Amino acid sequence: MDILIRPLEKGDIDTCLRIENENFSMPWSGESFEAACDLDYCHYLVAVCDGEVVSLAGYRESYGEADIDNVFTDRKYQGRGIATRVLQKLIDEGTATGITAFTLEVRVSNEPAIHVYEKLGFKSVGIRPRFYEKPVEDANIMWLYISQ
Repeated sequence: MDILIRPLEKGDIDTCLRIENENFSMPWSGESFEAACDLDYCHYLVAVCDGEVVSLAGYRESYGEADIDNVFTDRKYQGRGIATRVLQKLIDEGTATGITAFTLEVRVSNEPAIHVYEKLGFKSVGIRPRFYEKPVEDANIMWLYISQ
């Protein structure tokens, strides 16, 4: 399976909205994806397979740190390591531009995602009680520090 990883483009938004709606109880809006394309401090990558976007990961950068705020893979493509590849490229590109730390929150019940993050070097540093809604659930706070 050939996968191309490239920056998010506005033409990807409809597909991203479909995948978001299939995977999340509180999906992003089209405006959120447009902002991710337009804002200088945002960096989002997509994985394209067979000509279609199947995965996304991205962050908002502030003072040399990156807050990873969205990661998804189309259900038909989950379990194939695609999210891991997109996240690794995101980390590599961020590190090359001077990012020294990456952080994210993940539902405590989302063991497959936590496994991916741990495989990439993220460490759990705490819990944010009742962080998520629909359903209410705690968030595992994870950080990856890049040694310079």
